[in-house]
Amino acid sequence: MKILITGGAGFLGSHLSDFLLKDGHHIIGLDNFSTGNPENINHLLGNPNYSFLEYNVCDFLHVKGPLDAILHFASPASPQDYLEIPIATMKVGSHGTHKALGLAKAKQARFLLASTSEVYGDPLVNPQPETYWGNVNPISPRGVYDEAKRFAEAMTMAYHRVHGLDTRIVRIFNTYGPRMRPGDGRVVSNFIVQALQNKPLTVYGDGSQTRSFCYADDLVRGIIKLLMAPAHDQRTDKQFQRDVQFGRVPTNDESVHNPVNIGNPRELTVLEIAKMVLETTQSTSQIEFLPLPIDDPKVRRPNIEKAKALLNWEAEISLQEGLKKTIAYFQSIL
Repeated sequence: MKILITGGAGFLGSHLSDFLLKDGHHIIGLDNFSTGNPENINHLLGNPNYSFLEYNVCDFLHVKGPLDAILHFASPASPQDYLEIPIATMKVGSHGTHKALGLAKAKQARFLLASTSEVYGDPLVNPQPETYWGNVNPISPRGVYDEAKRFAEAMTMAYHRVHGLDTRIVRIFNTYGPRMRPGDGRVVSNFIVQALQNKPLTVYGDGSQTRSFCYADDLVRGIIKLLMAPAHDQRTDKQFQRDVQFGRVPTNDESVHNPVNIGNPRELTVLEIAKMVLETTQSTSQIEFLPLPIDDPKVRRPNIEKAKALLNWEAEISLQEGLKKTIAYFQSIL
């Protein structure tokens, strides 16, 4: 397949490129380096099956020749980024998604949207199934990311229903691994960098809030399974609404076109994760407690029953094993 990956120089976009190239696909990476890193793709530039475009997906999007699939991964994805560039975050979720969907429609390409567990906000249900609508404050500082992704999901489903576009939506839960940026503000990267530099590990609140971390390789494997899964329905919007009206399909249709959670359901408190990083790095750092940021989720754990049933997927790499690999990466760049 010939596949375009927006956000191709990012943490996940670059790992996706690696895996898909190994499977024999032709990859076009696209990134404007607002949060992506050229070093993530330097090793790919000599590959005859890989090409790269430095471009902003929010601008008019044109790619020569046929495309079989578009993976839309362009977006700031860490709290530090989307709090510092909130308008750009909203634009890539709205304008960028619209442009990428328009290109998919023109090329009749399969479209996969990288969404996020942040669409669930500060959830009142745990674990979070795909049928849960979320608890999001749309006007909070971090709401720019939540609402950008919720809009992107709605736009993607509209293209599927109105134009019959073959679409997929992956709701990504907390992910970690090599190529994370040292200062991106995410829990695992923050803790590892602080531990390696013997600085205090900053835990917000009392550390009782929970997270579920999935190693990048596991996540990418699940995303590719979703991309390659056969399509089950190609209803137009009117057909879909009529089918729902007469009870012919459930409103939470379990096809590959509706969102699928991909993440590791092992749930730990942030304080437990901090202590695990200290133990693995053998750091002498202390733990420092700071006030909890506004609207910080109290719990986060994916229900992955749909991924198991549809894709035969679940995470395989333990947090201990993944942390060792991630720590080794940060040791090599710090």
